[in-house]
Amino acid sequence: MAEWTSRKLGELIAIKHGFAFKGEYFGEDESGPILVTPGNFSIGGGFRKAKIKSYSGPILEEFVLAPGDLVVTMTDLSKAADTLGYPALIPERLTYLHNQRIGKIEILNARQLDKGFLHYALRVGDYRRHVVNGATGSTVKHTSPTRICEYVISLPSLPEQRVIASLLGALDDKIAVNERIAITYERLLQCRYAELGLADEPNPERAVSVTRFVTFNPKVAKPSADDPIYVEMAALQTDRFSIPAWTRRAPKSGPRFMNGDTLLARITPCLENGKTGYVDFMGNGEVGLGSTEFIVMRSLPGVPSELSYFLARDGRFREHAIRNMVGTSGRQRVGAGDAANYQVNRPDSNALVGFGREASAAFGHIKSLQAENRTLATLRDTLLPQLMSGRLRVKDAEKIVEDAT
Repeated sequence: MAEWTSRKLGELIAIKHGFAFKGEYFGEDESGPILVTPGNFSIGGGFRKAKIKSYSGPILEEFVLAPGDLVVTMTDLSKAADTLGYPALIPERLTYLHNQRIGKIEILNARQLDKGFLHYALRVGDYRRHVVNGATGSTVKHTSPTRICEYVISLPSLPEQRVIASLLGALDDKIAVNERIAITYERLLQCRYAELGLADEPNPERAVSVTRFVTFNPKVAKPSADDPIYVEMAALQTDRFSIPAWTRRAPKSGPRFMNGDTLLARITPCLENGKTGYVDFMGNGEVGLGSTEFIVMRSLPGVPSELSYFLARDGRFREHAIRNMVGTSGRQRVGAGDAANYQVNRPDSNALVGFGREASAAFGHIKSLQAENRTLATLRDTLLPQLMSGRLRVKDAEKIVEDAT
């Protein structure tokens, strides 16, 4: 590592806070610019478009982020500070605004520090501990440009920085491509679901109860395992079916589910935000447990199992569920019986069979893409600290990637 040097980040970068855009300028649609908030950051370095409202007020050009800008979170609303100081590169296509809780990084000397290399350097464990250990606040965690700039970073030559960033970036790019394929599959299947007529207001001549196709909170035997799979509310996503994380724990109370079931959040704001998941990661006959704030939806025999998921995602059904929520403000819930009190148009039986074939094939492919992404992410996270410290040479890392992919 003789060619590597150590520098304080403050000698190489500057961090600029964003602007406190006024809340009254945020509308109900997403036609305008999107505010970048800590909710856009996810562990692993990804950037996602959070479920937020678009901005329609006066635009201050100095707070418009350009594609490729490197930003870090200055505030994390979780007590664990999981994404505090975490980096993300602004993607293309949409217009993003620079929020006061986000810091925009400016490279002071591009001949000494590559932005792509810095993006990965801000994901290693030493940096993460530096930021989290210096966080302020109890419920809401904060960091500062000063704290981030105190971190000492190890730097190889600029060409090697670029090669390291390119190698890790290739893994992230492949993960992103797989994610886009999965999202496209879901959107196409949502169109196929709509073609069945189930999303339309029911015609009196074709109207039937949704319980002809889906049962709510079905009876399931107790888990046989001493530590069954457990799914927390945080594991459900707002825009896709996969449940990327689960744990195991001693069996306690909570709804039971099996492969092919759909988990629907029934409490505010999770229901409004779209938290929903489809179970496809368990063994044959295995029983899992979930949050008490889930409703389990299961397609009846002869009905495609995926239908319950697309029903749970359907806008008209969700509006029905939200209208039937009861309870005090901030803790409202919908019951399974009220959610099930819903009518749909009876679909053509042949069209329903065709939907099932297409959905089953698509979900199978998506599952394989998710498995590949987990492998790629594990490989990236294994290589990251070794490359960033110089313990692993780039040519050796390239051979590892080639063998693994």
